[in-house]
Amino acid sequence: MTTIKATAPAKINLTLHVTGQRTDGYHLLDSLVTFAEVGDVISATRAVDMRLTVSGHFAVGVPTDESNLILRAAEALRSVRGITMGAHLHLEKNLPHAAGIGGGSSDAAATLKLLAELWDVDPLPHDHDAVVALGADVPVCLRAPTPCRMRGIGDHLTDFTALPRAAMVLVNPGVEVPTPATFQGLKTKRNPSMGDLPTGATLPEFAAWLNEQRNDLHPPAAAIAPEIDEALTLLRNQRGVLWAGMSGSGATCVALVKDMGAARQVARPIQIRKGSWWVVPTPLLS
Repeated sequence: MTTIKATAPAKINLTLHVTGQRTDGYHLLDSLVTFAEVGDVISATRAVDMRLTVSGHFAVGVPTDESNLILRAAEALRSVRGITMGAHLHLEKNLPHAAGIGGGSSDAAATLKLLAELWDVDPLPHDHDAVVALGADVPVCLRAPTPCRMRGIGDHLTDFTALPRAAMVLVNPGVEVPTPATFQGLKTKRNPSMGDLPTGATLPEFAAWLNEQRNDLHPPAAAIAPEIDEALTLLRNQRGVLWAGMSGSGATCVALVKDMGAARQVARPIQIRKGSWWVVPTPLLS
């Protein structure tokens, strides 16, 4: 039987402005989202039933029942497209849990694309109700690897193809930060939006623009996990780092550098100093 594979890349919020909250509880966001080359790997084989197995460095704790977003995404596609067949899915879990880099959402989005190919049906568009219902980050992850400006509850996307070429260093200090608790810790949920994006900027100009932006979830996340600020300090003290910030609701921190050579040089001393942390140099996809 034919098995096909797809990578679910880490989702990186270079900015994350919380601009409001709807009456139904959903938060309104304005975020510049890009993707890293590192990610989980999902494989799928046609089958009569639906089944999920998991391996990889971060496999422990990943559910394999219907609570997993991968299987929820599969069932959503089956329902919308009227599919009766199943699939055996396997997740190689390479990304840390509750890390602010969209691991579950990216897995779900990759599954939607993978199974549309496996079952030979039209893929679901990012703004389909069934996709939006899976979670705020699933629509933008369905656009990967294209960088996007994400607004609304994650359903209003605008491609942003003007990112300068760069690399990143991802640092997760090994602490999980629950997203609901981070949002609850916000002092205000009505903050200014990003404004205009820097079209045509050089990498130093783009980094300077990023330094003027925010991640509104950083303060409440750092209150839960002080290791976030420790990671940011380590990154900012490394030569060659043009910008560093927290992705999503944390605890993964991101440094922007000029190329993979610089990324490896930034990552190495942190890997040596913090052997238990997840520290990965990776290209910035665009």
